[in-house]
Amino acid sequence: MNLTNKLDFFNFHTLNKDIKRVFFYRIAGTGMGAAACLFKEKGFHVEGADTRFYPPMGDYLKATGIPLHRCEDLDSEFLQSFDLIVVGNVVAGTSAEARMIEELGVPFVSFPSALGALVLKDVNVVGIAGTHGKTTTTYLLTQMFENLGTEPGYFIGGVIDGHPSSKLGNGKYFFFFLDEYDSAYFEKISKFRMYAINHLIMTSLEFDHADIFENLEAIKDQFRAGIPQIDKSFIFCDDYKASMELFDEFRGTTADRIWSFYGEHSENGPRIIEMGPQGTRFAVKLKGKEEQFITNVIGQHNILNLTTGIIFASNEGFSVEQIAKSIAHLQMVKRRQEERGYYKNSLVIDDFAHHPRAVRVTVDAIKAKYPEKKLTVVFEAASATARSDIFQEEFEEAFSKVETTVLVKPPRPTSVKGVHDLNIHRMRAELVTEGKEAYVAETLEQLMSIINKKAAQDNLFLVLSNGTCLGLWESDFTQKLTQQA
Repeated sequence: MNLTNKLDFFNFHTLNKDIKRVFFYRIAGTGMGAAACLFKEKGFHVEGADTRFYPPMGDYLKATGIPLHRCEDLDSEFLQSFDLIVVGNVVAGTSAEARMIEELGVPFVSFPSALGALVLKDVNVVGIAGTHGKTTTTYLLTQMFENLGTEPGYFIGGVIDGHPSSKLGNGKYFFFFLDEYDSAYFEKISKFRMYAINHLIMTSLEFDHADIFENLEAIKDQFRAGIPQIDKSFIFCDDYKASMELFDEFRGTTADRIWSFYGEHSENGPRIIEMGPQGTRFAVKLKGKEEQFITNVIGQHNILNLTTGIIFASNEGFSVEQIAKSIAHLQMVKRRQEERGYYKNSLVIDDFAHHPRAVRVTVDAIKAKYPEKKLTVVFEAASATARSDIFQEEFEEAFSKVETTVLVKPPRPTSVKGVHDLNIHRMRAELVTEGKEAYVAETLEQLMSIINKKAAQDNLFLVLSNGTCLGLWESDFTQKLTQQA
């Protein structure tokens, strides 16, 4: 492996003036695409390439005007015309792509390193980390601070209606979705460690990403390396033992920073007063006094996410009245409780949930918002951890509150070593034993047959997947969705 031209974070400070043309290799990933847009906004000449440009990010990139190429059409002479190549973490270290990039003689780097050094080094970065809720929380805080008139920048791990995926803003606040996955084949540390973060919000901390982390301690090690670099404030959910263990480790060495806490069982709240189809009334303790708020946001987990923004805004000096106005009407990210339409009079909702806790709280939120509906959940375990049997019993428990569950065959075996695949047939049998209705779908045809059987005015389909769900969202099912029952 020849890494002679690989740059690290600190090299950039001497190269800033020399870097004008930047090429994003495998640009169509969610993070790479959003990063490329920030570079363009910053004034760099940006181009990129990928093997395919699937929606939604592919369509989004085409609309930005960034010149896009197919990887197979690239040649060395063309790539050597750039000052820097940003390499996506989809590129494997053993691949011919990696060898080609290494032999060009052009400096190359991961996108987290490039962002940290060339875009975010002079920006007030508010990082949102955690096992659950990162994308939703980042979007909620972005909207709050837009409503507060601060013109924030942001980097969100998803495509959003009415917003670009990323925006520089004026530098006063930049809300950043923090990813625990590693940065590139030549940079095997979590992406968030490269972003020059000033404030850290930790929504949750549980074991996940078993394909790259051996255990929860390995994930905590990444935060152990990053926390000392954060120089302003921390907001932690104290419902999670692992988060509070990190606080205990660093409370002495970070005593000059602001520490704030919240949680379902925290003395600071949020405390739900009333929740219904139209929204939520809840209370949060700010500076020792309990304050009430009303929002259109539904679900305990979303109110927890929103509370981080309330605490942060209060710490930044905004009044309760200003904060209350900023949260009254907010939108959700695509694939987070997204109403896709009606299929044969059944409302269809799409959600990204793929961890047992996320499944549980999403089901609770949907039941709270649509109490008159019978719930049919379609679940596809698509991530490496979800496809394993690590959370077998937890998933069975999460679906025990659901009237009807359709378990979709995972798209491929798990890549997690030392474990078995998730046993969806066992899960179905357990649910049936508990008196629940449960099915297994191994093909799109089987899935559509079950959907057609369950479709009715009083039924709601909740599709939980971070994948394609046997191709459901690419099939003519989507063309048959209507806006009214």
